[in-house]
Amino acid sequence: MRANRLREIWKTGGAAVNGWLAIPNSFSAETMAHQGWDSLTIDLQHGVVDYQAMIPMLQAISTTDTVPVVRVPWLEPGILMKALDAGAYGVICPMVNTREDAQNLVAWTHYAPRGTRSFGPVRALLYGGADYPQHANDTIVTFAMIETARALDNLDDILSVEGLDAIYIGPSDLSLALGCRPVFDDVDAKAAEAIDHILARAKAHGVVAGIHNGTPEGALARIAKGFQFVTVSSDARLMAAGAQQVMARMRATQAPTSSGSY
Repeated sequence: MRANRLREIWKTGGAAVNGWLAIPNSFSAETMAHQGWDSLTIDLQHGVVDYQAMIPMLQAISTTDTVPVVRVPWLEPGILMKALDAGAYGVICPMVNTREDAQNLVAWTHYAPRGTRSFGPVRALLYGGADYPQHANDTIVTFAMIETARALDNLDDILSVEGLDAIYIGPSDLSLALGCRPVFDDVDAKAAEAIDHILARAKAHGVVAGIHNGTPEGALARIAKGFQFVTVSSDARLMAAGAQQVMARMRATQAPTSSGSY
């Protein structure tokens, strides 16, 4: 079976740099995949991507060594299993709030006897290899999102669930839950304290900690703290930021005509 580079990076103590795909287009996914990201996450929760758009995006990512990850819309067995059957090598599940939630997440993403995942890896066999059924349980990566006050209260119970590989912090939702501003990097003090606490408890349980970031500087600072999976922005935000830079340079160096054009 094809190795999962995320596991290889983490095994050596390294940090994986993850890109984020909100645009439902295979060409943009392919373009992102060729930029050197360790992994790319297709966002089915808040991106404008549905399952049918996800398939060609996974195929586009497969033209590179970038690890394909999917954030599913919710903790629901059907979409978790379909994302894995389509060839996702990792799944990020939002709103995991209790030990039972985490147990269900692990069960629905692993074949028996370790779980209850239904068998039907249609595209996963093509991506992972003919021996996918024998090695999938030890190869795919399961992330539980920690983003609510309830999840904070149940943090150790969640992290102690066997088979949970990693957690992923959504700083904006976590901040909102704590009465703070919904931002990625420059979070309020209460949210920053909670993020540090989650990281420390994850390390104590031997669970990889990941987090979403708005800028490379924010991601690098969190790697320095000990995060081993950092997302930087998203395809849509990066495209908008690049276009804004171009237009700002054009406006600074060119005089507009009377019609406002250049």
